[in-house]
Amino acid sequence: MAVTVSVNAVTDVPLDADELTVRPRARETTADVLTVLQLCAAGRLRCSEKTQRPAAATVTAVAGVLTGGDFYREEPIAAFAWPLLVQAGGLAEIVGGRLQLTTRGRSALAKPAAETVRHLWRRWIGHAVIDEMSRIDEIKGQRSARALTAASPRRKAVAAALAACPPGEWIAVDELFARMRRDGPPFAVARDAWKLYLEDPQYGSLGYDGFHDWPLLEGRYTLCLLFEYAGTLGLFDLEYGDPVNARDDFHANWGADGLDFLSRYDGLSAVRLNALGAYVFGLSERYEPEPEGNGGPGLALQVLPNLDIVVTSELKPADEIFLDAYGQRASDRVWSLSLASLLAAVDAGRPLDDARQFLDDHAEHAVPATVTRLFEDAVARAGQLRDLGLARVVECADPAMAALITADRKLRRFCRPVGERHIAVPVQHEADFRTVLRKLGYVIPTSPTE
Repeated sequence: MAVTVSVNAVTDVPLDADELTVRPRARETTADVLTVLQLCAAGRLRCSEKTQRPAAATVTAVAGVLTGGDFYREEPIAAFAWPLLVQAGGLAEIVGGRLQLTTRGRSALAKPAAETVRHLWRRWIGHAVIDEMSRIDEIKGQRSARALTAASPRRKAVAAALAACPPGEWIAVDELFARMRRDGPPFAVARDAWKLYLEDPQYGSLGYDGFHDWPLLEGRYTLCLLFEYAGTLGLFDLEYGDPVNARDDFHANWGADGLDFLSRYDGLSAVRLNALGAYVFGLSERYEPEPEGNGGPGLALQVLPNLDIVVTSELKPADEIFLDAYGQRASDRVWSLSLASLLAAVDAGRPLDDARQFLDDHAEHAVPATVTRLFEDAVARAGQLRDLGLARVVECADPAMAALITADRKLRRFCRPVGERHIAVPVQHEADFRTVLRKLGYVIPTSPTE
């Protein structure tokens, strides 16, 4: 399947860039990481609780807000990687099928993006959510017992090789491969190459001599880790083109006749370790963000007395998602605050303090008194109720029975009365409650529906 790519040639690329895209990645990534965290905070990303992989709709949603879009329109790379990276980094977790920010994820919203990127890369190398080799879809048999080596040692080997790239210099992928094979550290993908195959497990087996050379297995694994994870995190500037017919090292294999490319990463042709990557790899003590191309200021807002918020500067996806969480969109650049919109944000787990601080940080003038009063009213209403957690409600035969349980010296620690004949038992105390209740000579019969 052919992949449509954009052309963005620059003059300092070492290869012929007529049909290649060049993506300086550092500034794009430092914007994207905040956008993805805001998507998680808004509950707009879904992942499988079993595999932790993003749903198709989630991949589409992430691709739609990435700075400059994903690398390819038809082969998701960055949009697939981001939900996995934030999970591996402990910034988000799956709750009810949706990604939600953890405490660490919420704090990351206020930290420099480069620090978050560094944390995500280090966590991915040590605690990746998937084996990257599984993304090489055309190589079958990977789930067979002992077909592949452990992912962690080879992931660390590739990461060490990437960290050895000279900062600021373009290096062709094939030259990178040659350096990795020459200077190490060595690693292998296949434990038993006979279990891996293209199309047919017998005729297409990679176990035959010459059918599992380094570029085909170790090289493809390196391309995935480099393009999908190091590239998504912006550690390298990338030069890439259409993967169709970009590499011919697999054409001699049985079963390859119908394949235009072996992996979606085959189009990567050259990389350059940038300033963000040098910071992440510990080659520099700090990261100085590149200046904005137009030299303009950051987000600017007009907060009006009628409770409207008007964006008067460039609007980034992360800011747009944030405003959507607290206000009702009235037009492309106008959001309206209301008591209902603020309470809806609280109900979705969004702190009102974050919104008020956001307005204070970006408003061109002092926030009007009407807006301040609106926030005060919302805070007061939100404070009228408190979530005490889930509880099992137990109905007693009569008020005397309820009084007996709630007055018992040992049982009363694990329950509280609700009316005359009902008792609420917090779920975290249910086992202890049942144990003490049996000693008192009573039990709660199990419901047939449980």
